[in-house]
Amino acid sequence: MPITYIAQPKITAQDFIDILDKSTLGLRRPLQDLAAMQMMFDHGNVYVGAYDGGKLVGLARVMTDFVFTSYLSDLAIDEAYQHRGIGKQLIIEVKKFLPRAKIILLAAPAAEGYYPKIGMRNHGHCYVLDSVEEIK
Repeated sequence: MPITYIAQPKITAQDFIDILDKSTLGLRRPLQDLAAMQMMFDHGNVYVGAYDGGKLVGLARVMTDFVFTSYLSDLAIDEAYQHRGIGKQLIIEVKKFLPRAKIILLAAPAAEGYYPKIGMRNHGHCYVLDSVEEIK
């Protein structure tokens, strides 16, 4: 059965947690903090799901203004389905849903080599602030 892609699928915060847990992103997200995960889920404003039949096997979560910027905060593919082009197709589906907005992301260390392979450009002007105490 071919993988199908659905923009704005009817999913729950638990579905979000489950796909993160089945992907390598589960290691870097606060999956045990259900309140935090619910907030993360609630404040994503674009989702694209990849389905094998009725089973969610991949998910892109985006925060966007729909015109200028789209932050692809999660690209989670069930480990059993990785290396099949699902991540690349999810990014394509996000871009089709948001044709005017740039897609921006922070790559997980293990995925840094993936994005250039599919044509995304590295941008050297990204900065990160974790805590207000870091401001000098």
